[in-house]
Amino acid sequence: MAEHHSGPVEVGAEMDYAEHDKTYNGFVTVAKYGSMMIAILMLCMAAGFFTKAGLLFSTLLFIVLNLIGFFVL
Repeated sequence: MAEHHSGPVEVGAEMDYAEHDKTYNGFVTVAKYGSMMIAILMLCMAAGFFTKAGLLFSTLLFIVLNLIGFFVL
């Protein structure tokens, strides 16, 4: 027959909430800046491929927009 337990079946180590918060904040930061960089990369690739801007202008635009994005975020 089934055993009757009054508490949790698995008892592990106590959760380290400070470390959990640091990991979560790190993940959110990487996701935020990574998404920004991907969006800027797509914009600069479109400027380089579909206009007469060329590789040099689109590279400089990528660098400038990333710097502005890091200051804004």
